[in-house]
Amino acid sequence: MADSTETLVMNSLIGEGSEFRGEFKVKDLIRVDGYFKGNIITEGKVLIGQSGVIESDINAGIVVVGGTIRGSIYATDRVILLSTCRLYGDIVTGNLIVEEGVIFEGRCTINR
Repeated sequence: MADSTETLVMNSLIGEGSEFRGEFKVKDLIRVDGYFKGNIITEGKVLIGQSGVIESDINAGIVVVGGTIRGSIYATDRVILLSTCRLYGDIVTGNLIVEEGVIFEGRCTINR
């Protein structure tokens, strides 16, 4: 059976060139290709595209990062840092995948 968070439909998008400030609570999946400052909360998945810039703490099931984050990530399932990722903050997650080329300044705690 497929992981239920892998089959979520993207219902929120902050597109490239867009800017959002505040607290964003979403049920399923959010993708950020623009600028976001505040807090992101979801039981689903957060995707940060290569052009995405986040100044926020993220609380989610799964977080995939290809852009820049200044803030902490709390993911119940896993965090995937793609080669274009720049993360300046801490990670607390169950699983961590890091591609070659990632810039990460912070601490990481793996909670199984």
